[in-house]
Amino acid sequence: MVRQTDQAVGRAFQARLPVGRPERAAPPRSLRLLVTVAVFLSVTAFPIAQAPIKLATVVPEASIWDKNLKQMAEDWKQATDGRVTVTVYGGGSQGDESTVLRKMRLDALQAAAFTAVGLGTIDSAFNVFDIPFFFDSYDELNYVTDKLTPVIRKRIEPKGFVLLNWGHGGWTQVFTKKPVQTVDDLKKVKLWTSAGNDRMVQWFKSNGFEPRAMAMTDIMTGLTTGMIEGLPTPPLAALMFQWYRQTPYMLDIGLAPIVGASVITTKTWKTIPDADKPKLLAAADAVEQRLRVDVPKQDQSSIEMMTKQGLTVTKATGPEWRTELDSLGKTMRGEMVPADIYDLANKAREEFRRQRKPAGQ
Repeated sequence: MVRQTDQAVGRAFQARLPVGRPERAAPPRSLRLLVTVAVFLSVTAFPIAQAPIKLATVVPEASIWDKNLKQMAEDWKQATDGRVTVTVYGGGSQGDESTVLRKMRLDALQAAAFTAVGLGTIDSAFNVFDIPFFFDSYDELNYVTDKLTPVIRKRIEPKGFVLLNWGHGGWTQVFTKKPVQTVDDLKKVKLWTSAGNDRMVQWFKSNGFEPRAMAMTDIMTGLTTGMIEGLPTPPLAALMFQWYRQTPYMLDIGLAPIVGASVITTKTWKTIPDADKPKLLAAADAVEQRLRVDVPKQDQSSIEMMTKQGLTVTKATGPEWRTELDSLGKTMRGEMVPADIYDLANKAREEFRRQRKPAGQ
């Protein structure tokens, strides 16, 4: 490259000589080197914008999650002066989460905001958030999540993904076509579970439930045709997807939180300048903090809205629910959830509870 630049500089000097005058000597090497450096600096002084990042998600367009993802995209653009741009494809327009994951591995998509369905496919460590009755509150969930984040982030990087942020989806209640009062009642319900996670399906079956695996985008069809008779979902999702119209009974049981996350492929992350990465992570974290505050509020207001439109809410009474489902949750250790992740989450949970325990107890 230097040799070609030397030749170009020499030609430029010759071109500027008046016609008929004898050819001057080539410019000294020090001048040629100076010109080469100037050309190099002029190119690198203005970083080239990288290819747009395509981010897919199944969350409904115009929902709280969709709005936050688009806000993050705008923040990334602003923080990098347009060098990093993101296009958000919401509403499942890029397919279900297994399809999105496949497209990411082919580089047709570079990022995604997944629910527990897609995350569990990436790494079974994410299944820790699906353990029934493991968490008692959002504060407890947030504390444990913060403790798990560095470990899970490290686990998925060799698999080609970088964890950007977490996204609260609400707290799972059980919506059914007929009222459910006992654990045995629930075991008789054809219950939706996510397709693509065969281990979860087998876990349900081995514990006496009747799971029906299908894509999240097929839930309404399944409810309409009777293929499924109920589903565990947060109230906000039941309202937004209108599932509650087919399942007019909600068992207020607080089964488990719905925890999603945004990830980007390691390949794409490596192309982003190191100086920009802290800005992007800060914007992603801002999304997480907003959802921590806003989603619980919207979950509660969703129940109130659906109740006004005919939803019947029943409370899970008696110790059998917690006793049986808590024991079922423990069977997930080493089976659905890696033992080290389960133990780390349990340790963080007990640590949180000790800190919150009133003095003298």
